Amino acid sequence: MRATLPLAVTALAAALTLTACDSGGDNGTDTAGKNGTGTAAAGTACGFAELGLEIGPANAAPAVGDTGNLPVTLTNTKAGACTLDGFPEVGLLAGDTSWTVAREKAAQPAKLTLHQDESATFTLTYVRGEAGGKGAADTLRIALPGGSGDTVAKTAKWTYGVIAEKGAGLDATVSPFQTAGD
Repeated sequence: MRATLPLAVTALAAALTLTACDSGGDNGTDTAGKNGTGTAAAGTACGFAELGLEIGPANAAPAVGDTGNLPVTLTNTKAGACTLDGFPEVGLLAGDTSWTVAREKAAQPAKLTLHQDESATFTLTYVRGEAGGKGAADTLRIALPGGSGDTVAKTAKWTYGVIAEKGAGLDATVSPFQTAGD
C-alpha cells in the first residue's frame, strides 16, 4: 500500500526546504548544503566535497587542426544525493593568461541527481593549434555550478598540446553534464 501526503503538507515541506537553503551569508564555515552529518543533503548542488574527480583518458588531437576530446567523470562518493545542473565552469591557464572554455551552443543541459556511487561526465573538446601559439595552456581548471558551499575549483596539468585560437579565445568547448555509465 502506498501512502500519500496531502498537498498542503508537501507544499509546507518544500517551502521549509527552500528557506533552509539560504544561510544568509558566509560565516566562514563549509556547512552549506550539508545535513549535519557531513554528507550532502538530497537535492543540494554537488560540491567537490561530495565528488570524486577523474580526468581522461583523453582522445588527444595528434596534429595541428585535429580535434581532441577530454572526458571528465564526477562520482558522488558520499551518502545522500546531490545535483549537477547545466554546465561545468572550465578554464585553461598559461601563466598569467586564462581562457574560459565556451559551452557547446547546441547542447541542452539537464539537471542530474547523483546518489552515492553514481557518476556524471562532461567532455572538453578542442582543436590542436600550432606549436608556439598563444593557446599553450599548461593548467586545466574545473569549477561546479552552485557548489554546496564548496567554491574551490580543481586544477590539473594540461598535457594535450597547444589549443588553436578562435576569435579572442581558444577553439574549445565544454559539454553539459550527462549521466555516466551503462
